[in-house]
Amino acid sequence: MIDRQEIMDFSREFSLSANVIEKDYVIGWMLAGISDHSELGSNWVFKGGTCLKKCFFETYRFSEDLDFTLTNSEHLNHTFLVNAFKKISEWIYDKAGIEIPRETISFEIYKNPRGGISAQGRIGYRGPMQPRGDPPRIKLDLTTDEKVALDPSIREVHHPYSDRPDGGIHIQCYSFEEIFAEKLRALTERERPRDLYDVIHIYHHVEPNLDRTLVLSTLETKCAFKGIDVPKMDALENQPERAELKSEWANMLAHQLPVLPAFEQFWQELPEVLKWLYGEAVKISQPTIPPMGQSIDETWRPPSMAQAWHTTSPLEIIRFAAANRLCVDLAYQNRRRLIEPYSLRRTRDGYLLLFAIKHQTHENRFYRVDRIQGAEVTKEPFTPQYVVELTQSGPISAQPLAKRSTIPSISGPHTARRKRSRPATGTPRFGPKYVFKCAICGKQFIRKSYKASLNPHKNKQGYSCPGRTGIYITTKY
Repeated sequence: MIDRQEIMDFSREFSLSANVIEKDYVIGWMLAGISDHSELGSNWVFKGGTCLKKCFFETYRFSEDLDFTLTNSEHLNHTFLVNAFKKISEWIYDKAGIEIPRETISFEIYKNPRGGISAQGRIGYRGPMQPRGDPPRIKLDLTTDEKVALDPSIREVHHPYSDRPDGGIHIQCYSFEEIFAEKLRALTERERPRDLYDVIHIYHHVEPNLDRTLVLSTLETKCAFKGIDVPKMDALENQPERAELKSEWANMLAHQLPVLPAFEQFWQELPEVLKWLYGEAVKISQPTIPPMGQSIDETWRPPSMAQAWHTTSPLEIIRFAAANRLCVDLAYQNRRRLIEPYSLRRTRDGYLLLFAIKHQTHENRFYRVDRIQGAEVTKEPFTPQYVVELTQSGPISAQPLAKRSTIPSISGPHTARRKRSRPATGTPRFGPKYVFKCAICGKQFIRKSYKASLNPHKNKQGYSCPGRTGIYITTKY
């Protein structure tokens, strides 16, 4: 299990409560446990907003629910579910040290409005923050009467924390086209704030060459299965849920986001989405912001998903603003300016540069990240003049997997409690490198993850040093 400090680092990076970050961390291991269960892994299909964030692209909306469509209806059985998650809880504790008290595993089987059987589960946990009192819980929504129109895919789960398992975490989930269609269907049927937020984010990540007709045909299949009409803008405007959608915007989303964009900003983009869906408009590729004479390392790309950068000013706040088309109040060289953030690039000399437009004057500018003194997300929206490169412009690609995971199956022979394995430290392909100095001998170490503990080593004179704790010096890019 990671330590409390790592949770606090991410909390600072995202400007969100540490408890929200801790839940995101535990969700990663919960998905690992479900995926590696011999029965659940092949019969449960991950979907919903959390699936978007963990498997496709960074939405910056930290969700609390895990939604699954079950292809085996026999799994909607109280005894089966409780027993399965007892095994999963043991496995998670062995692998990560996260405690899931057995008495906190609960499931309710009920008849849904469609007349089918669904289940809702609540799983308590004690993670790095170790709060007193009742443990926080993760909610699971399970159903078998959903129409899975396209073949599911196996994708890697985004787990940016230092105990990411070797080989990563992978899970079976809806395809990108199906998850888009499902979100449009959900917005049509219930008009909830999270559905509107997710639909607009998905559209921002649609590549111009995405098969629009496949999304539309999948949506038509899902709406027919539910007995509802495919969405039209005038119908969405006139539904009785429309007023509640606006009034509940802050109540249902504010705690999941560093800054809540205005409801109108997202609602006004919806007609464009529907025009694209029905072939009445095309999505045009925008140009990239010019490098302005800078010598750029063309081999470097920022990571697709969020991470803790450990810079003076949290970079993920700026990336959040870009993803949500919000201006940033930037403090730079003892002055403040309102900017539209577009791109993060690295020079051949190793410096990170933020490329942006000054909002009032529309001038192109770039700023060295190590000289940024502060950044605050505003609620001032902007209409992009260039492609927003700070966030992935399309769904993250995933290569087919030859096998599901390198972690042993949960439901195999279990004769004795396995020894807790040492968490493996992930080594990201991109991103910063961290320099630590041994507090005893002064020797410096360069690492790809922000982890201060040092192993025993030889000092500069060749004598043994016990290591233990390193002192953070700087970050290199």
